[in-house]
Amino acid sequence: MENNGTETNGRDGANTSIWQSASVDNPVTSYSDHEEVYDALIIGGGITGITTALLLQKQGKKCLLVEAKNLGFGTTGGTTAHLNTFLDTTYPEIDSDFSKEASRLMAKGSKEMIEMISANIKELKIDADFEFKEGYLFSQNEKETEELQSILESSQTAGVEVSEAFENGVPIPFEHVLCFKNQAQFHPLKYILGLAKEFEKLGGKIIEQTFIHSTELHEDIHYAKSDKFTLKAKNIVYATHIPPGINILSLRNAPYRSYVLAVKLNSGEYPNCLAYDMQEPYHYFRSHEIDGQKYLIIGGADHKTGHGDPLKAFEDLEHYARKHFDISQIDYRWSSQYYVPVDGLPYIGHLPGGDKGIFIATGFNGNGMILGSLSAVLISDLILEKENPYEKLLSPSRLKPISGFSEFVKENADVAYHFVADRFGAEIIRSTSELAKGEGKIVEFDGEKLALHKDDAGKVTALNPVCTHAGCIVSWNPTEKTWDCPCHGGRFSITGKVLSGPPQKDLEVVPVK
Repeated sequence: MENNGTETNGRDGANTSIWQSASVDNPVTSYSDHEEVYDALIIGGGITGITTALLLQKQGKKCLLVEAKNLGFGTTGGTTAHLNTFLDTTYPEIDSDFSKEASRLMAKGSKEMIEMISANIKELKIDADFEFKEGYLFSQNEKETEELQSILESSQTAGVEVSEAFENGVPIPFEHVLCFKNQAQFHPLKYILGLAKEFEKLGGKIIEQTFIHSTELHEDIHYAKSDKFTLKAKNIVYATHIPPGINILSLRNAPYRSYVLAVKLNSGEYPNCLAYDMQEPYHYFRSHEIDGQKYLIIGGADHKTGHGDPLKAFEDLEHYARKHFDISQIDYRWSSQYYVPVDGLPYIGHLPGGDKGIFIATGFNGNGMILGSLSAVLISDLILEKENPYEKLLSPSRLKPISGFSEFVKENADVAYHFVADRFGAEIIRSTSELAKGEGKIVEFDGEKLALHKDDAGKVTALNPVCTHAGCIVSWNPTEKTWDCPCHGGRFSITGKVLSGPPQKDLEVVPVK
């Protein structure tokens, strides 16, 4: 389902995910005292931020959570909510790039996060559709089968409950299959809103529709500034999927988009498992019932943000889905963003080169629900000054800052790049007349570029297409109706407002006569 009101539909794009389609009670009613000095200010209202806030509040800390839009606006609202003990970075890869002990830690953490989510749902009586499932990973050729055998051996050594199987749970041909026990699925928005309700019950405060654009540290107190007010806290947690602004982590994480369909099947027989092929990019499957209607949720066709063709990605995914399933109707299609870390594991902890008391979590690959939860446990322990077995392994300080990087990016971001509408008046008018309604396009005049969009009513918006993060040129995403940066994953609405990613400033609006 689509909604062209990209700034009000509750997601970071025009397409509504299946989770936003259901009626979900948003409990947020709290209001913050702007003069209070909080123990922790958590920026970001997805699974990472809300879980962190709740864990700290439970330990007696005074916490404030601030979300730029609404809770679950970003990736948590677009996930397919698989909960796995195997990760996109496979255990053979972790064995090779880190150690077998690192694999054991990641396997243990993944299992514990599934158990923690299950326990939270039971304890707080959250109706989050949680179910344990078997997960099938299957090969379709000799090369994939060899890789699958390696995954089996390394996974078992890491302590994962996995064995060979003779079915894959979906009507797709296979050569070999692994079955992972005690995997799970749930409704991500129902879950985080249940956590938010408990957070408020314990005295935690939440502010929505508030964008924090900068922070400063004075005498061990952080001053976080929005356009509305300044907030004060002893610690800041950026639970924003990628830290905002200029920092080394933008170079160590590659932004990707993954595409999802939620479909009805003519047979009425839906897979009762989680399943994954081993293609590149891979496809992933599961079923979910929403308001009494069952759906097959199928994802894949991933590509780097701002690089691939979103329309073709959806076409390829639909072709694949129809090839293997008897589909009666496609009710939902959407895409979501994730970040792939350069060395395979997430970066969780103190922000490298940042002020004391600033914490970040990023590089979750396709395992955001598990690693977002693990981030919350690790960061809350760091703030509470407790030992945590993941601190060293996942520390962002395993990165070596590049000398002069910040200044280099600032130079690119601050280049004087302004348009004079009068100078290009006639050319702009001609270009906009060629735009179809709902279309966006980068056009060039005398070597200078302009981002143009025409809405369904024929109104034209012109923007400076230079991303305010590091000076790259954005590209039009016709499926989500957004301007996406191909460099570091910044995303902007049709009117230039920051939707997600590291940018902290909107795109410049260019007057069009």
